[in-house]
Amino acid sequence: MENREPNVNGNNWYLSLPEGYAPLFGLRETEVAIKEIKDFFESHLARALNLVRVSAPLFVRAGTGLNDDLNGVERPVSFPVAALDGESVEVVQSLAKWKRHMLGELGFPEGEGLYTDMNAIRPDETLGNLHSIYVDQWDWEKVIAEGSRTEETLRHTAREIYDVVCRTEFHLASRIRGLRPVLPEHLTFLTSQELADRYPGVPPLARESAAAREFGAIFIIGIGGPLADGTIHDGRAPDYDDWITPRADGGLGLNGDLVVWNPVLGRAFELSSMGVRVSPETLRRQLELRGVSHWSGRPFHRRLLAGELPFTIGGGLGQSRLCMFFLRTAHIGEVSVGVWPEAMVEQCRRHGIALL
Repeated sequence: MENREPNVNGNNWYLSLPEGYAPLFGLRETEVAIKEIKDFFESHLARALNLVRVSAPLFVRAGTGLNDDLNGVERPVSFPVAALDGESVEVVQSLAKWKRHMLGELGFPEGEGLYTDMNAIRPDETLGNLHSIYVDQWDWEKVIAEGSRTEETLRHTAREIYDVVCRTEFHLASRIRGLRPVLPEHLTFLTSQELADRYPGVPPLARESAAAREFGAIFIIGIGGPLADGTIHDGRAPDYDDWITPRADGGLGLNGDLVVWNPVLGRAFELSSMGVRVSPETLRRQLELRGVSHWSGRPFHRRLLAGELPFTIGGGLGQSRLCMFFLRTAHIGEVSVGVWPEAMVEQCRRHGIALL
């Protein structure tokens, strides 16, 4: 299916090179299509989830707890600000917690939410076909009732988002010659434990690829909480998604990932990560489980633990990821300008992949 060339820079980057790959469009056509994708998807997502657009920060004050700690080991880009007497600010890694903070500040009612056009820098990202140090995504968050913190709410919202993804694909196919829809009509739901049981002895990413190949589009429920064997499917920060609440099926977690089959790369392809957000109780438990209970002293966490923030559901959808999938490109650098290792650029060039 693909030719994976040696990674000459150790573990800092990887590269998959599909055999016989040729881009469908030239640079100008690609740029026009990217605008078409973003305009259509953004407006339809807002209507589907009842969201309004708000301006997003590029950086936040360090130590407030508003920045996303991702898996807790990635370093944010930070710099001192002269006008703040040298106080440090951090370039955002995502806006998972900032959005919930803003819903409270702006007094959003139940059933309404916001989305942002988020740009982030993640300097510790492992570069490759799907990852750049630059991240662009639609970050969204919606107020829900405490009684709606359920798997049913998660599934319903995931279906709404997937419907917008499918509508966008059909819209593009009707407008751009050479594009054919490949997504299935229905989204298949699987828990992370069901994936582990279905593909025993197989690593998590390979499980995702096997299921995505079989079903075309899957939503994996329960990411971050322990499986039956004590492992986790994938990491999640402890202070936004709820990955510890028990479900009716005996599993843990009210979050998940939307994953589709990528026919160009021949592998699972994550489009979105989302989840019901932590309650004060689940935040406290998850901080303890990750050994970071001291985070509870940060301003954001203090407000959440005091019950001053609304109950929400939220997530992010990668803009370049969506463009990459819809335009059938082999590398995210074909739809998003980035900085790449010279060896990667050369290997891509030899295989017909032009990185921006």
